[in-house]
Amino acid sequence: MTIWRGQFLAAAAVSLLLTGCDKPAGGPRAGGDTIKVGEFASLTGSEASFGQSSHQGTLLAVEELNAAGGLLGKKIQLLTEDNQSQAGQSATVVRKLISSDGVVAMLGEVASSRSLEAGPICQQNKIPMISPSSTNPKVTQVGDYIFRVCFLDSFQGGKVLAGFANHTLKAKSVAVLKDVKSDYSVGLAKFFTDGFTASGGKIAVEQNYSGGDKDFNAQLTSIKAANPDAIFVPGYYTEVGLIALQAKQLGIAAPLFGGDGWESDVLSSIGGAALEGDYFSTHFSPDDVSPAAQAFVKHFKEKYHAAPDSMAALGYDSALILADAMKRAGTTDGAKVRDAIAATKDFHGVSGIITIDANRDASKSAVVVTIKNGAFKYVETIAP
Repeated sequence: MTIWRGQFLAAAAVSLLLTGCDKPAGGPRAGGDTIKVGEFASLTGSEASFGQSSHQGTLLAVEELNAAGGLLGKKIQLLTEDNQSQAGQSATVVRKLISSDGVVAMLGEVASSRSLEAGPICQQNKIPMISPSSTNPKVTQVGDYIFRVCFLDSFQGGKVLAGFANHTLKAKSVAVLKDVKSDYSVGLAKFFTDGFTASGGKIAVEQNYSGGDKDFNAQLTSIKAANPDAIFVPGYYTEVGLIALQAKQLGIAAPLFGGDGWESDVLSSIGGAALEGDYFSTHFSPDDVSPAAQAFVKHFKEKYHAAPDSMAALGYDSALILADAMKRAGTTDGAKVRDAIAATKDFHGVSGIITIDANRDASKSAVVVTIKNGAFKYVETIAP
């Protein structure tokens, strides 16, 4: 796979930390020739690969909607802010998008920690927010204006990955290596551990690291001594590639596997051949033969000259679900759009058929892929 290096929107983070952010009466949201939709994403920084992919999918959806005539008689104006993959920046840019720019809805974020920063601000201001790919269950528990179009970590860890370890890897014992700074990693590790042990599996050893670490030899030495059948690494690609390299250098033969945080072209550029034969679960495969998926792959390749990944597909679906809800609501009024998103049933997205449940989460399938010659190859689909 090729890393996309083209142009992308990367607005600078605002320096003023705004408070309150109540909707301005008669302000930017009151009218105009466009429908303003906010997007906050990790366009730079440690998770930039995620943010850029998600933004590419979102932007493609908006361009296609506008080319087809727009929405409610107006064109959609996507206002994108870069949170630089940094803690605290999501809250800052989301306040700016709401109070200064007057957006009527919010799309974002990939990382659960950053969605959890922004969610309370959108909830307070009654701005519907759709996360494309934040899988931690806490994200939508923030309030009734917060939604997601991806599956949850309870499903990904407790059913998909625990079942995969049992039935496909035939693992009796698994070591767990998690990022204690990441809500995503900690949550996914717990769901996997609960699901795997409930089905008779054993956790051989559990080790921790912190996002941004470069040296994992101490943890991997402890894991090697425990001699597990497989190693579960519920982290992000930035550390996973290094972990795979160092595991091979220590002579660890057990396969590594993880969740959707692995999916980035950058993963293979970091880990190289050390990742060969490892696995991860994710939301979408460009090998999906559905007409919607193949049309998306075609249009994405035409625009970006690269195949889309799961983050791109989920970004695309988040924008389409928002647009579909606004069409059904016949308005951009926050409460009515919120109700329409909540009523979404059997929406044929490019990442699968999506139904929003009573907890504002998406019920949908997951896929498992393996790494072969640096590319991600489809293995199986696991239904809810």
